[in-house]
Amino acid sequence: MTVIDDQGRTEPPEAGNEVDTLLGFLDFQRSTLEWKTSGVSAEGLRATLGPSTMTLGGLVKHMALVEDSWFSERLLGNPPAAYWADADWDADGDWEWNSADKDSPAELHALWNECVTRSRGTTAQIMVGKGLDHPLAAPHKDGSRPTLRWVLVHMIEEYARHNGHADMLREFVDGQTGE
Repeated sequence: MTVIDDQGRTEPPEAGNEVDTLLGFLDFQRSTLEWKTSGVSAEGLRATLGPSTMTLGGLVKHMALVEDSWFSERLLGNPPAAYWADADWDADGDWEWNSADKDSPAELHALWNECVTRSRGTTAQIMVGKGLDHPLAAPHKDGSRPTLRWVLVHMIEEYARHNGHADMLREFVDGQTGE
């Protein structure tokens, strides 16, 4: 039975198999970021809190990069997509965070949605083959090659951590709170 919460997010299955549980929690975290950043003005997406330079717009763009990095580059061994390859990473190692101020809310969400769609496609493609045991095509610096299972858990953690940041930033921007 599919349960949709008050924010329109699909709740992860309570008694699903490993794949459905992992993908359910990842999509729930993705939906949380979408909820926390949707309907925010360009000014709101650029707002910072206290001494931090983190912004909601930067979070959206960072998570777009993280999606592409893990699912396309690391899992499949693809070169960076043109959007990321054209960035001057040598001049600014935090380019995705710092350049988000120049993007409109629509551009940021379109980029993130495009990357999430690609990641879902990659996951579906891999599940037809080796499934959760599919190793990274591009190993870690130490030579280890975690599996898709590890990437999914890592992505859940990555979203959950940044969704905590998004909670604080969104409350600061317009007072919206919740989970």
